[in-house]
Amino acid sequence: MPRWETLLWLASYVILCLGLSAFGAHKLKVLYGYWRFRKKPPLPQGAFAQLPFITVQLPLYNEADVVDPLIDHIRVLNYPRERLQIQILDDSTDETTALMESQAAQLRQDGFDVELRHRQSRQGYKAGALDEAMATVKGEFIAIFDADFRPTPDFLLRTVHHFTDPQVGIVQARWIHRNRDFSLLTRLQAILLDGHLMLEQTSRSRWGEFCNFNGTAGLWRRTTIDDAGGWRADTLTEDMDLTYRAQFRGWKFVYLNDVLVPAELPPDMDAYKSQQHRWVKGSIQVCLQMLGQVWRSSAPLHTKLEATAHLGANFANLLTLVSLVLVFPWDFLPQNSWQKAVFLDLPLFFFATITVIAFYLTAQGAQRPLGWLKAMPLIPLYMALGIGMTVNNTRAVIEALLGHQSEFVRTPKYGVTRKAEVATKTQSFRYKAGKSVALWGEILLAGYFGWLLWLALESGDWGAVPYRALFMFGFLYVASGSLFQRFSMAGLAR
Repeated sequence: MPRWETLLWLASYVILCLGLSAFGAHKLKVLYGYWRFRKKPPLPQGAFAQLPFITVQLPLYNEADVVDPLIDHIRVLNYPRERLQIQILDDSTDETTALMESQAAQLRQDGFDVELRHRQSRQGYKAGALDEAMATVKGEFIAIFDADFRPTPDFLLRTVHHFTDPQVGIVQARWIHRNRDFSLLTRLQAILLDGHLMLEQTSRSRWGEFCNFNGTAGLWRRTTIDDAGGWRADTLTEDMDLTYRAQFRGWKFVYLNDVLVPAELPPDMDAYKSQQHRWVKGSIQVCLQMLGQVWRSSAPLHTKLEATAHLGANFANLLTLVSLVLVFPWDFLPQNSWQKAVFLDLPLFFFATITVIAFYLTAQGAQRPLGWLKAMPLIPLYMALGIGMTVNNTRAVIEALLGHQSEFVRTPKYGVTRKAEVATKTQSFRYKAGKSVALWGEILLAGYFGWLLWLALESGDWGAVPYRALFMFGFLYVASGSLFQRFSMAGLAR
């Protein structure tokens, strides 16, 4: 290989190693913050002498399989009914609307103040529905629950008193997963999502750094929303966008990792891809809008650095995909350099592999005794899922960078926690997610790494075999999930 080409490939290798190592090193900082503050939960300054008026908002779009249990949980909230308003924000185009009309009538008979708002147009999607509803909000505080969430009766009483601090604008509870054990896919999703919910949110909030509202299972101070400029639909993550704007205005964010709200994980691969595409693309959109304002703000340097890592976290998908594609060309770089092994390969292995594994195992151990031990056998599988999702997520990153606009695609929800329940959901085929174009890239990369694996076996390069097998399996698993789990609910029941 000519010297200039060698230098070009080596430079690309160095840049990608440094980038991926930086993302991994950030997880060490999060782990440190979590361990430092894990036994110091935030406590309210006091308690309201008279409970404040709260509006509960329920944004819905075609949720026939899950909405009745949500209403049942709202009905038993332990809070004075005369201090509660329920807003059902229904954009549905199916029988969900009729279900909500019936539920609203029953709630009124039970003594609740209920407003059912049904829009004929989904203008602004969820953000648009929330923004339009502000005109008739009666509460000083607003609680938001998506259709698949199940708040416990004491949810409001455990959260609202944090607002006795007049600077607190947002209180967020932690999600847990009702269908965690439904399938291998849901177990792997739970491990990956728990890293954010248990560790990142706890660490950032305790440091007083920029956090993000998770879109549901939390409360807002009404004046905080107004002061920050209200809900906007110019990104796919309206919750992150509004939270950053509120924190720029000086409002505090409180994260309660001991207040748990069960929810549903996407049980099929296409729904998971759709959800991840929206989250990744939306976060990069917010990054492009907010990162400059972060660095122009008077926030401490550590807060600016953490916000940069937070908003830019999904660029790791792009770096990972590029590094995977370049595995074969990098095979022709000089392999006998101890400097390369010590200063590039070893740090990359530590920060991008060992640190990441420790991060997710810590999140499991923090929630249940021996949780990390039970998650240990799944390590290769959740790493493979993360690798397999890089095509889907990189597409989302590139779309955001190019300013490509797309609609808010809500994640299908089915209301099943056990495979035995699948047969009862015969109508759920209407809610299946569409097939992503990323599927063809996943198939191509599965074949690419199959070929590289064969080359490694043929040449006796045994050190490369485990990694190439892992990469091949990751893309094969994600692609086959789309090909053979088109949310055929019956197929999952077998």
